[in-house]
Amino acid sequence: MKNFLIVKLSAIGDVIHALPVAYALKEKEPDCHITWVVEPPAFDLVSMSPYIDEVILFEKKKFKSLGGFLREYGPLKRKIQQRHYDAVLDLQGLFKSAAIARLGQAPVKLGMCNMRELSDKISRPVIGPHAHGHIVERYLDVARALECPVHEVRFALDVPEREASLAQQIFAQAGANMANPYVVLAVGANWPNKRWPAEHFARLADWLYEQKMIPVLVGGGMVDEQRAAEICSQCEIPPLNLVGKTNFKQLTYILQNARSTVGGDTGPVHLSAGLGTPTVMVMGPTDANRNGPYGQMEHAIEVDRSCKYCWQRACPKKFDCLANITVEQVQRKIEEIL
Repeated sequence: MKNFLIVKLSAIGDVIHALPVAYALKEKEPDCHITWVVEPPAFDLVSMSPYIDEVILFEKKKFKSLGGFLREYGPLKRKIQQRHYDAVLDLQGLFKSAAIARLGQAPVKLGMCNMRELSDKISRPVIGPHAHGHIVERYLDVARALECPVHEVRFALDVPEREASLAQQIFAQAGANMANPYVVLAVGANWPNKRWPAEHFARLADWLYEQKMIPVLVGGGMVDEQRAAEICSQCEIPPLNLVGKTNFKQLTYILQNARSTVGGDTGPVHLSAGLGTPTVMVMGPTDANRNGPYGQMEHAIEVDRSCKYCWQRACPKKFDCLANITVEQVQRKIEEIL
């Protein structure tokens, strides 16, 4: 039996994009054992994959002090070195992931095409045929370098029954029935300029009610909660506000059962696309060719600005980047899909 170690620690969207690598390895070696090292925010996500056999948690903040490092390093090393691996795949390509990849004992260590922070000194970068293509395909090029044929790209996630039941209860407590058609609106994103304006979301929510569909707001953290409150205050009928009320397993179930999802280049929207839910992604600073909704690129709406694809977290020109993507454009895309 072959053993593989995958190091992909964060962020949520990037971990989602890397999930098909596990299936690609299983497709070639059905009996192989896959160990995945991940940071806490994406732990629930990775643990739902039926193709990942073992998940090792890397808690970076515990390593930040000297005392913490001395206390945590030994147990992490022992966990990783419980197995000898046929290959280690560093899909993060940073100093922290290289330090973890270095612990894995394997004759082959591979990384993706754009490795940084000297991580290419530990793992060999794979410059594959998709080095300038979608990020999912860049990750899969690493599997292809191990002679995986990649006949099928699978993001499969199994939501535990208890979490599915809790998701239905959360929905009901918020005042709606999951059996009725609904559209998920992912209101946040890490970068300020990846967020569609609150007033656009509010107008879309009102339109969705007119179409006999329930608008459901999702997200997490204080910024998303403030945005959700702002959206609700501008709506004629308040949407179902689940921001901060679900864990990743419950959110996955909600996305699986949605008619569609709308949002920016952010984790929940990528998760929706991976699950096969029709997904509309509004994009500005990042480009669809690399980061669009995988398998649904025709559902990406890119802003009509000459400065798009700037890859800047905040707009240097002080534009509200995505404001130029109109509510009507998104409505038309939803009508096409549904």
